[in-house]
Amino acid sequence: MTAPIPDLPNIAADDSMLSRKFGRETANYFSGSPLNRVSFLRSEHAFLASAFSHPTASFLLMNNLSPAVKDAANLGYVTKADVEPLTGAEPFRETEEEWAKGFNSDVVSPVILFLGLDEKKATGFEYKEFKGAPYFAIDVTPKAGLADKANKVMEAVKAKGLDFSKSARMMTLTASEASIYAQARALLDWNALDTNEGALRRTTRGVPKGNPPKERGDCPTRHGVSNLCFPRTDPTIIVAVVSADGTKILLGRNKRFPPDWYSTLAGFLEPGESIEEAVRREVWEESGVTAGRVVLHSSQPWPYPANLMIGAIAQATPNGETIDLGNDPELEDAKWFSMEEVRDALTTGVSDLGGPAPPTYKEGGLRLPPQTAIANRLLDSVCGGYLAAVSKM
Repeated sequence: MTAPIPDLPNIAADDSMLSRKFGRETANYFSGSPLNRVSFLRSEHAFLASAFSHPTASFLLMNNLSPAVKDAANLGYVTKADVEPLTGAEPFRETEEEWAKGFNSDVVSPVILFLGLDEKKATGFEYKEFKGAPYFAIDVTPKAGLADKANKVMEAVKAKGLDFSKSARMMTLTASEASIYAQARALLDWNALDTNEGALRRTTRGVPKGNPPKERGDCPTRHGVSNLCFPRTDPTIIVAVVSADGTKILLGRNKRFPPDWYSTLAGFLEPGESIEEAVRREVWEESGVTAGRVVLHSSQPWPYPANLMIGAIAQATPNGETIDLGNDPELEDAKWFSMEEVRDALTTGVSDLGGPAPPTYKEGGLRLPPQTAIANRLLDSVCGGYLAAVSKM
């Protein structure tokens, strides 16, 4: 069966001065969440307890980072009654301070993430001036101390017709579902000991292991900001490099790509490095090409495990277009493709990294990433005249 082609986030038209000058904002797959994260309410015990217990709250279960799904396009949400055997009826009965004070490392609790409120859904839930449907994610991975309860919850959920996805990348979800999944996956991957409902870690001082346990003294890191650890996000540049005359695009491939499958160049930012500097460094290290002007295009959250892909378009210098793969062995090959070749491949040769070539593909032709990847959006933008529009500004 052919996997459905997912939609992309729909950004409302904006007639602002910036949009008239720079064009419509680009929103990439895994972004565009329908939820208001109301992050400032994560530490309010009354809000969390009320949201969790509301009859219209939706819960996304994650087993080893794989979500419960109804089908390839839709996540499968469950109710509070479904998760109670694992979480208990009132997991937020204690305030954060009470929980930390009595923390016992021998007691294992499931990770519960508050994701946000869907304000477009009139569900009757209201806290202060905030209204909407509450969304949570819960880790049901069978772990020591919780395995039996977690397995029972998963068995009950499967009996209702849901299952846990076996897809490695979840690139067939609708745009809104993909963004919710991305948030849940990235946070669950990071979490071990969570406070602020999955968005903060804090030093705890409570009952230690031992029989009988010995009371610990106060920990200085419980005071001030030195004890806080926020979720990690690794910034990564990804760039479509255009030749100096604007007629060709530089693409590369590594050994894990299917035959004839190429993509834009990418790499991690290093400490003390601007985005523009990282683009020029990575392009030169991987391909030997010297990039000059760099223009930022858009970004994409990439929850594998916690990257932010910062999309850019760069133009090679007139004397810097010679390809040399001798610096960094990451690429197996790099080539300059004509704008026409790339434009044709965007129509006939787009496929997922692990998927088959589309029916429109002709053997030996160029293959490119799907529209759910920011690489595709960068190439589509360049072929659509982005550079020409920028040059007129």
